[in-house]
Amino acid sequence: MNLSFLELLTALTPILAVFIFLVIIRLPSSIAMPISFVITTILGITVWKLAPVRIAASAIEGVMIAVSILWIIFGAITLLNTLSASGAIHTIRNGFMKITPDRRIQAIIIAFMFGAFIEGAAGFGTPAAIAAPILVALGFPPLAAVVLSLVSNSTPVTFAAVGTPLLIGVGQGLNEGPSLAPAVKDFIGPMTFEQYLREIGQTVSIFDLLIGTFIPFIIVIILTRFFGKNRSWTEGLKVWKFALTAGLSYTVPALLIANTLGPDFPSLFGGLIGLSIVVTLAKKGIFVPIETWDFENSPLDRQSQQEKKDPSKEMSLLMAWFPYVLVVVFLVLTRLNALPFKNWLTSVKVGITDILGTGISSTFEPLYLPGTIFIVVVLITAFLHKMEWKTIGITFKRSLLTMIGSTIALGTALPMVRIFINSGVNSANLMSMPMELATLISNKVGTAWPLVAPFIGTLGSFISGSATFSNMMFSLFQFSVAEQINVNPTIILSQQMIGANAGNMVCVLNVVAAASVVGLLGKEGQIIRMTLGPMLYYVIMAGIIGTLALYVL
Repeated sequence: MNLSFLELLTALTPILAVFIFLVIIRLPSSIAMPISFVITTILGITVWKLAPVRIAASAIEGVMIAVSILWIIFGAITLLNTLSASGAIHTIRNGFMKITPDRRIQAIIIAFMFGAFIEGAAGFGTPAAIAAPILVALGFPPLAAVVLSLVSNSTPVTFAAVGTPLLIGVGQGLNEGPSLAPAVKDFIGPMTFEQYLREIGQTVSIFDLLIGTFIPFIIVIILTRFFGKNRSWTEGLKVWKFALTAGLSYTVPALLIANTLGPDFPSLFGGLIGLSIVVTLAKKGIFVPIETWDFENSPLDRQSQQEKKDPSKEMSLLMAWFPYVLVVVFLVLTRLNALPFKNWLTSVKVGITDILGTGISSTFEPLYLPGTIFIVVVLITAFLHKMEWKTIGITFKRSLLTMIGSTIALGTALPMVRIFINSGVNSANLMSMPMELATLISNKVGTAWPLVAPFIGTLGSFISGSATFSNMMFSLFQFSVAEQINVNPTIILSQQMIGANAGNMVCVLNVVAAASVVGLLGKEGQIIRMTLGPMLYYVIMAGIIGTLALYVL
């Protein structure tokens, strides 16, 4: 179906709004997102012919989702503020300096390796909420911390926590109604659907090896070029041996695990194995440049000096790290299907079903969200670090105050997104806005589809804020296009997953969340401008590799 100009403009509104208001005009998200929401609502009713009741139901659904994300952000901010108040952050920073004072190596260890492990343990955008504040605590500029954490949280998203983007995202995305689409059944033949999902996981892990291995190298050159005294690419290039070794330390174990144990734990164990390797290399100075790289006028120099004069800030490295150890342990224990904790926590649900009689529903499990684990760890930390309850009260109050801008931004961005996604029920005889855009693109590019297939995955994550949801939304569409142009759907589905990973770097929801944790609300446009390049690298490489695999090899 050919879209009119107004219909095309309406479908593009969430995308254009981000780039016009955030990236070009540079408005803070707390202003840009409400404006975008109003525009999307008006165009949805007048052009897409959406019923006002469906607009309202979608907005309510978006608010419910926003509440769950804000709870995670609040927990992460409160944990960071608690550790700062207790002196743990000072000790953690000094501990990392003993591993290596080189900021380039620290960025790889925390943003990429530790972030990959957290992604495998929790998902939910948790890595940036944990890694970014740790980097800030080490003395990284907040903007650098957020950009590096967002770029790093790409490759590990392929399998994330217990393979969710593949097993749930692609798994449900290939259904037509309640059961597997007939075309998919015919294609996989005698193998079971679980075996086919595993085959997709094995294929996409090869893409990760060829593309994701270079992410540590990319974050290092971003660091030295945009945040160093000399604004130098060369200073980043000097750690290429360590960076590529770090990339392989994750992607190779993840590939082996995906091919042997399946898609449940490549991110978790890949991150854990990789983390142990890179920390060991850093301690021994293997592949680490002789010259140490640091920021000019480190942001926390004065604070560090003040903390050294305060005896109450002194504690053992184990005690300082113990809250983060608890976070990781609790996340892992509550995500394993073999243990009863997951069922216990997910049995408590909050939400609304059949909102305003539209069939739209939204629920979340508050006890299962990482935000709850953060708050539990905060209370344990207050006891272990012998903090006064007055101090804890001040910490909670300060954390709440920092949430005001995030609440406005996410409280309007999520409703806008849900209107966009739920727009398939309308009086204009149109598909949903994302499906109309995807169909329009596929009709224009034809057999060159493998070059642009990853961009559809990116579009899904950019809009929805979730690689899993992107895969659910576009997997069957990608499969159908692959059959129409007579290429292997498994490669195209792998490209969809890779593109969905890349979308996490520029997704407004992730950017707002990560910026909120380190006090950068209002700088979302600047963050997106810096993560846009790595995102393009990711999807362009996925397009080239997929095309070569389908037409050349």
